[in-house]
Amino acid sequence: MGEQHASDGGGRARPTERSGVRIVTVTARSDGQRLDNFLLRELPGVPKTRLYKALRKGEIRVNKGRAKPGQRLAEGDSVRLPPLHQPARRKPPPVPFYWAERLAGRIVLEDEDLLVIDKPAGLAVHGGSGVNLGLIECLRQVRPQDRELELVHRLDRDTSGLILVARRPRVLKELHAKLRGDGVEKVYLALVAGRWPRGLSEIDVPLEKQARASGERVVRVSAAGRRSVTRFRVVERFRDATLLEARPLTGRTHQIRVHALHAGHPLVGDVKYQGEREAALAEKGGLDRLFLHAWRLRFTLGDPPRAYELEAPLDSELEQFLEMLRNKLN
Repeated sequence: MGEQHASDGGGRARPTERSGVRIVTVTARSDGQRLDNFLLRELPGVPKTRLYKALRKGEIRVNKGRAKPGQRLAEGDSVRLPPLHQPARRKPPPVPFYWAERLAGRIVLEDEDLLVIDKPAGLAVHGGSGVNLGLIECLRQVRPQDRELELVHRLDRDTSGLILVARRPRVLKELHAKLRGDGVEKVYLALVAGRWPRGLSEIDVPLEKQARASGERVVRVSAAGRRSVTRFRVVERFRDATLLEARPLTGRTHQIRVHALHAGHPLVGDVKYQGEREAALAEKGGLDRLFLHAWRLRFTLGDPPRAYELEAPLDSELEQFLEMLRNKLN
């Protein structure tokens, strides 16, 4: 394999003396981005497990030192990329008309800095792991005039609601900085099974990613995990369930879902973590998705700061499920 010069992600590449190795210089576009997300773009098609292995072994380095997946990159950093196997580049499949039309109708806000989308459940935020097209790939295809679209944060594939997409690198950098602190308020609506305990307003237990024997990735409460904090507030009580506001103060994978499970009240429709009780409730009401919705976002942006307060109402299938629960009380 010869030396590789091209970089189609967030950096400029230069050859090294060792054949096949690239040194990529991080540009403003990727300033503040997590290393693992940067690698997914620079090395498309390489499985995440292989990227994490390369990081553990020191094959991938930042500024000549070992690095971790969650490390934040800065403009000017040098990232060493080994010659990992990548499948031949294929043009991404065209966006199905259904998704293009549906996304166009779910734009909550568009200005010179941001796109805010009310993401439908069932659409991943980006491609990979068997998903050809995610939200960001769809947006880049249907909006070719926006050459610098980048996801600011993530939502699980089965979660609906508000997601921020930056249109400029400086906006991405500013929002990443706010997300690392307390500069962005996120509020979700979640339906849990059973009656949520009165007085339980905060769960502060560490979470850790683990793998089941099947290879499926899950998240568990573990003393070896990272600190994770979620605040809860009861919105409405039903005979068999409770509607909650959930405010994650940290941004761990599946945080709201696993904290609710830890409290003994898993989310309705959560096929990964629910038990028989929750599955029966979802089936009885015809709910075939996770009841978790990113409802509200509040933050400021720019200098002088502009205040954003955004809301996305519950999808119709979630509202209908709540009506079914209300009718059971009568």
